[in-house]
Amino acid sequence: MSVPSILLADDQEEMRRTVAQLLEGEFHIVGMAENGQRVLQMAPSLEPDLLVLDICMPLLSGIEAAIRLKEAGSLARVIFLTVHDDADFLEAARSVGALGYVLKPYLAQDLLPAIRRALQGSTFVSPSMHLH
Repeated sequence: MSVPSILLADDQEEMRRTVAQLLEGEFHIVGMAENGQRVLQMAPSLEPDLLVLDICMPLLSGIEAAIRLKEAGSLARVIFLTVHDDADFLEAARSVGALGYVLKPYLAQDLLPAIRRALQGSTFVSPSMHLH
């Protein structure tokens, strides 16, 4: 089986680097974008297996990017990486078909399980979401 490919988007370069370091070895990062508009430009040619998207980014949010890619026929699975531990954001993510919702403070412990579950077609929500 080939190594799953991931397109990563976050408006903060340090966060992109941190996530890429966490994933290297197990996954292939095919691209990194700083906003949703760039994701739309990169995804069609890269055809990633999975998108890891920040929800709030300039120019185009991760949620809007996910909607547009889905409308364009993208089969990439989606995980949102966010600081928003809010049920409304979680519901918005689910409404666009996201399989994962990972809170940035729990990135180190939650992102890898979220990606593995999403690639199997299962869902994952950071357990800390249930504490609120």
